[in-house]
Amino acid sequence: MLTMGLAALGAAVPPADSGTARAQAADAAADTSREAQDGSEARALIETLSARLLAAPSATAVLEAWCAERGLSPDPRIVAVRVPGPDKPPGAARRERLAVGPDEPVRYRRVRLTCGTHVLSEADNWYVPSRLTPAMNAALDGTQAPFGRVVRPLDPSRRNRSLTMLWRPERAGMPGPAEPLFSVEAVLTAGGVPFCEVAETYTGAVLLQGER
Repeated sequence: MLTMGLAALGAAVPPADSGTARAQAADAAADTSREAQDGSEARALIETLSARLLAAPSATAVLEAWCAERGLSPDPRIVAVRVPGPDKPPGAARRERLAVGPDEPVRYRRVRLTCGTHVLSEADNWYVPSRLTPAMNAALDGTQAPFGRVVRPLDPSRRNRSLTMLWRPERAGMPGPAEPLFSVEAVLTAGGVPFCEVAETYTGAVLLQGER
């Protein structure tokens, strides 16, 4: 059996190149710095967008302005792509917030709000069709128009119920485009009468930067 003493074994292993080690350490430090910078940028953008959403009567209008500002698509219009799935009944608490009785029809609509090829948010929407016009109901049933654009003639107000951060602000790096960032729940009213409740989840795609 071939044996080798510790001294001989150590001599057989070439010493690490100190220049390579320093270069690797410098690259690791640069990566850490970039990730920290990306994390700080993500936090600032999330704070800006969430503040705009909470202050505005229409999430659609905010997203269209954001899409144009970030250069996410040559056409910054928001499109609501229907997501197939089972109906979600409103439940007693939601009916109370919408000020409707147990037998009043409440429709459910789930969509992905897109700008170009980017999915900026997913939204669950419960609305009272009797408080909209026939044309509005037809547009919601048969087109990809976002809810906010359809009901804009009602001059709605938006009463925010909650803002929940889903992306941890202490994380480094930029979130991926499909990663959930935060969610907002709100009730829309017209003339003080509620007609819709929304639950919106915004994704990392809102942080992307295109050509402007």
